[in-house]
Amino acid sequence: MSLKRLFVANRGEIAVRILRSARQLGLETVLGVSAADTQGLGAEMADRVVVLGPAPAAKSYLDCRLVVHAAKGTGCDALHPGYGFLSEKPELSRLCESVGVAFVGPRAETIEALGDKLSARRLARETGVRTVPGTDHMISVAAARAAAAELGYPVVMKASAGGGGRGMFKATGPAELEASFDKAAREAQSAFGDGRLYLERFVERARHVEVQIVGDGAGNVVHFGERDCSVQRRYQKLIEEAPASAVPDATRERLHEAALRLTRFAKYRNAGTVEFLYDVDRDDFYFIEVNSRIQVEHPVSEAITGHDLIALQLRVAAGDGLGLSQSDIRIAGHAIECRINAEDPRNNFAPAPGRITRWRPPMGEGIRLDTHAREGYLVPPFYDSMIGKLIAHGRTRDEAISRMLSAIECFTLEGPKTTLPLAAATVAHPDFRGNRISTRWLEDVGLPDFQTGRGGHDGAHRIPG
Repeated sequence: MSLKRLFVANRGEIAVRILRSARQLGLETVLGVSAADTQGLGAEMADRVVVLGPAPAAKSYLDCRLVVHAAKGTGCDALHPGYGFLSEKPELSRLCESVGVAFVGPRAETIEALGDKLSARRLARETGVRTVPGTDHMISVAAARAAAAELGYPVVMKASAGGGGRGMFKATGPAELEASFDKAAREAQSAFGDGRLYLERFVERARHVEVQIVGDGAGNVVHFGERDCSVQRRYQKLIEEAPASAVPDATRERLHEAALRLTRFAKYRNAGTVEFLYDVDRDDFYFIEVNSRIQVEHPVSEAITGHDLIALQLRVAAGDGLGLSQSDIRIAGHAIECRINAEDPRNNFAPAPGRITRWRPPMGEGIRLDTHAREGYLVPPFYDSMIGKLIAHGRTRDEAISRMLSAIECFTLEGPKTTLPLAAATVAHPDFRGNRISTRWLEDVGLPDFQTGRGGHDGAHRIPG
């Protein structure tokens, strides 16, 4: 590999994840951290640590010029942005290129074309990939009301530059639309610096299915199967699995083909995820967006294919190409990932920062834990609440579920409240076991059953957090 030294511009579990793959490839590593993360596991693992600035992300992790200056100043020839923060900012890719630092991600123009959801929808239609019926930019409540009447309620308002559920609201009628429109625009402006909105028809029984791809930037793209990310609260994913076993094989093949067609047309470079809404009643799917970065849930794709996606990202960034064809990628078994957030699911998911006083993670066949946490770690209040991801892989979906439940039950985590009890209750629920869920299931069924103790055991007797 031509790369020698990698700058990791992120924190938490994804920074640790990137550092491990970089080390296995023989790369020197530099980690850029805020003042709040100088004592973290990532800081211990990296060959060198640079303090970017104080705890607020705007003065450290989100300062694009500062990050690139730190990478160049420490002699790094590549920069990995992880996910979140600057990972989908075309300015970061462009700045890296301007100073001769390889950006571990897509080209700036690709991020611009696919990062704006309306631009991505137009590109999808140009390549023959169907999108959810919707609109272009809505500049007023009156225009949105007229468009919604034509589309038919319910509709979903979405931020054009958004992601992760921010600036997204459902409206079942004109009153809800008017009440939420300005709020959605303000949230989008605050989160992304872009308050533009558009509308989409709401699919009543939907599953969120996404295809993991990696491209070499010259039109060669391969996929690593698909993931089902339908267990969501307020459009935020909590549990993901691969493959999406509820999707029929013929539809799955069309899904893969659509993702490849779109990203090959865009000459996509590096890792990305093409997201679709699967309409259960119609056995059909619609393009939603492309996430031009590595995803939080990438470990389930690694588990079922046996490929290290971070290592592949680094090889592509080094100019070594994909080094594999579609026939080299085989799907084996089933994997489930539960996000571990420092939040109290019994108190409206209130943030629960604080010190971890006891930490005994599970071990065993098919179990993987991606985390930066450990005993004594102080979960800071400044950033995303996720402190880890628990992954279970089995020969079948039932075996993966069984291993996940056993792993959660054996997980000793004391200190902050976490979402582990909710994860146990969800995976044990008859609807989840029977694969009878949708993107609305957790809020409509799973959470109410968790609060009342119905559906399945919540694991709380073994998980104090």
